[in-house]
Amino acid sequence: MPNLYVYSPSGAVRDRAAFRRAVRRLQAAGYAVEVDPAALASHQRFAGDDDTRLAAIERAAASGANVALTTRGGYGLTRLLPRLPYDAIDEAAARGMAWVGLSDFTAFQLAALAQRGTATWAGPALMEDWATEPLDEITTACFNDLAQGVGEGAGWRLPLADLRAYPALADGWRVDGAVLWGGNLSILAGLVGTPYLPRVDGGLLFLEDVGEHPYRIERLLTQLLQSGVLERQRAILLGAFNRYALTPHDRGFRLETVVAWLRAQLPGIPVLTGLPFGHVPTKLVLPVGRPVQAVIEGRSALLLWG
Repeated sequence: MPNLYVYSPSGAVRDRAAFRRAVRRLQAAGYAVEVDPAALASHQRFAGDDDTRLAAIERAAASGANVALTTRGGYGLTRLLPRLPYDAIDEAAARGMAWVGLSDFTAFQLAALAQRGTATWAGPALMEDWATEPLDEITTACFNDLAQGVGEGAGWRLPLADLRAYPALADGWRVDGAVLWGGNLSILAGLVGTPYLPRVDGGLLFLEDVGEHPYRIERLLTQLLQSGVLERQRAILLGAFNRYALTPHDRGFRLETVVAWLRAQLPGIPVLTGLPFGHVPTKLVLPVGRPVQAVIEGRSALLLWG
């Protein structure tokens, strides 16, 4: 039976009833769940002050669990990066612990990769997924595979617009041994110029964001473009960008406009969409910092790491 350690490294959990419901669901699914003693701590908007959240990360690293699962994202990890226990995090991963999360957890993941080369997992969070109705079957199946050590890859169906943008993909496309990395666009762009953004050359960069208008998404992508991050990749994989509102002022400027603009800036580097990841019910579980094989056959896109 896989063991899960649930802890709160970022924002405070406000809905305690939903928290308890989510833990019960994991237990009903057969998991042994250990809840960090500060999982429901609160200090301003955070799950405890900085020392409290750092101590929670240290307890997670020492827990011996199969999976260390965050309760939620929000904000708070970026300010902890100079003090993270990188050696303990890396040693736990080397023993087989999967560090799993998304959103604000991107800061933890990229810093661990930059500082120690530690591979982690982008995937669900307790409150984002098990506290909601209904449970998504694909998300839970991907998580179960990871927790049981049998996950070997993931795939999705490319939108037709991608094949129209890149007709050569119809003949097939393959990349071997490229490092998969990325996460939340806002968090990642905020690490540019710091020692906590890994330099990945020839990688596969996946991105998502929530609550950001397309013009802000373009601005963040411009930061990555002008800093040289994007041109060093083999492909850009775009997940979900949602929970924003267009206005009459936009006059047709929308997310598709941003994607078309980005493709024009990166000739020879595919910008692919439709990746099931982000603040959406259906999300894949993806290795961050691990070499993968990427294959496109027709409209089928596959990432393989088994």
